[in-house]
Amino acid sequence: MDQYTRRIIGFAVHAGIVDGAALCQMFAHVVRGQPTPRFLSTDHDPLYRFHRWRANLRIRKITEVITVPYVPLSHPFVERLIGTIRRECLDRTLFWNERDLEHKLIEFADYYNRHRVHSSLRGCTPAVASSMDAGNTIDISNYRWQSHCRGLYQTPMAA
Repeated sequence: MDQYTRRIIGFAVHAGIVDGAALCQMFAHVVRGQPTPRFLSTDHDPLYRFHRWRANLRIRKITEVITVPYVPLSHPFVERLIGTIRRECLDRTLFWNERDLEHKLIEFADYYNRHRVHSSLRGCTPAVASSMDAGNTIDISNYRWQSHCRGLYQTPMAA
């Protein structure tokens, strides 16, 4: 997640045990095609102690910002996003395998970034806040509902 625009950058899913190599592959999958972040927030999970993960950050010149132990409020935006993904997507969605889960998470990210407004962004979507999607003013006197995440959410759109 980009902390300033609240935009979900991406998801990576791995079936099986996650080790240093798998963690590096998942990270590469998420940041592929995007500028490399300068900072990355992590917690005290043992996953982030793998030598290969540390070398990956060092090679990419990424500064790791580690959360304060047992203080989830030290990174409130990330904590809020994790809760939102759980409540609004994972608790309401069945998935069959790794590929199905990743596909549904990508659909949710598109909904979250392009259609879900945020009060912290003054009623804008993360896409508008990051200038990805300029968005045009529309007349909604005649509208219909657009379905997102296989009907889990609907947003009005001009008809």
